[in-house]
Amino acid sequence: MSHKGCLSVTKYFLFVFNLFFFILGSLLFSFGLWVLFDRNSFAFNLGSSFYALKVWSYIFCGVGILTMLLGFLGCLGSLKEIKCMLGFYFAFLLLLFVAQIAIGIYIYTQNNTLSDTIGQYVQGIILDYGRNTPPLDQEESWVVLQQQLHCCGWNSYTDWWTNIIIRNSTTLYPCSCHNASHLDVKETNDTNPEPTDFCNAQGTWPVYKEGCKEIVHIWLNNNVITIVGICLGIALMELCFMTLSMFLCRTIGPNYDKLTRYS
Repeated sequence: MSHKGCLSVTKYFLFVFNLFFFILGSLLFSFGLWVLFDRNSFAFNLGSSFYALKVWSYIFCGVGILTMLLGFLGCLGSLKEIKCMLGFYFAFLLLLFVAQIAIGIYIYTQNNTLSDTIGQYVQGIILDYGRNTPPLDQEESWVVLQQQLHCCGWNSYTDWWTNIIIRNSTTLYPCSCHNASHLDVKETNDTNPEPTDFCNAQGTWPVYKEGCKEIVHIWLNNNVITIVGICLGIALMELCFMTLSMFLCRTIGPNYDKLTRYS
């Protein structure tokens, strides 16, 4: 009786939690589609760019589909006691667990390389900014990032000195870097009135002097405990579900295998 009771508790525990994950995955997938097809209202309300919203919509859809798949395998495999589904469920969780560890090790060991790669990517955006009409998605995203983080350039505001349009001018500076607390008044360039392009300044640029790289590092340092805690929580949850699924898969005998019903 105790063996059957433990088996039943494990089975329904996995079923309930994976049902919750299946519903959560459905909501994430639906929200991703909503953001993807209604980017205009989201961009207006959140002040974000279309490119950033498109990336986030794909992320939500991908995470939602993966969560739905895991929830489906866990629900049906545990409720119907199907070893094949429980095995796939265990394999997917193990793959996710190993991938998380590998990504964490890679980020930790290649931190400087990743920072240099991102810096080169941003330098390329800054170099050609303003030459495309309309602006490219990644250019819009970088503009929004500077406005929200109150920073300018990747290393510092001097990164914008490499911009082709600014190099050919003596008064223009990027409007997205404008420091609202500066005493100078922002004047939009008459030949290009878009607020995300370039503005006129006489003398020193009224912009944020700090680069976005430093702002991002400060944010990561301030939230490192929260990030590590979330990652550890997810990893422990995955280990728990892997253990329960393997226990259930090994405990149910041939008489409990329900695959013959669906063959």
